[in-house]
Amino acid sequence: MFVTGILPAAREQLVTIAQDAPLIEAARLLRSGTDLLVACNPDGILTGVITKTDIVARISQCQGASCVAAVSGIMTREVVLCRPDDRLQDVLARMKEHGLKNIPVVDAHCRPLGVLTARAILRVLLRDVQYEEALLIDYVKGVGYR
Repeated sequence: MFVTGILPAAREQLVTIAQDAPLIEAARLLRSGTDLLVACNPDGILTGVITKTDIVARISQCQGASCVAAVSGIMTREVVLCRPDDRLQDVLARMKEHGLKNIPVVDAHCRPLGVLTARAILRVLLRDVQYEEALLIDYVKGVGYR
């Protein structure tokens, strides 16, 4: 199975923010159950990601006007990402290797298409394994084969 197969679910998880938006806006967006914000430049190209952990770490150090700083000052710029033609097993391995719960999906021009969660990937892979197991059981029992 490929990322493209669960792209509609990934699109539902995508929340973008301008790279020059203030931290308070990022905090507001993350408060609503979103775990990862994708920061983009004015052309819509992914430039970084921001997590709740990033916001909490920064706000805990705020003094004066520093909480109105742009998200570009705290975002992770070296982003682990995937593309629609990547295999889900490979994406999950990449996420595990980097200790990630979420990963952005981008097109060939690095424009965000969605955000995949490890839970969504595991759900799809488990469903595929269960289907294959059922087919194997039917084969062994001779069900549907004459």
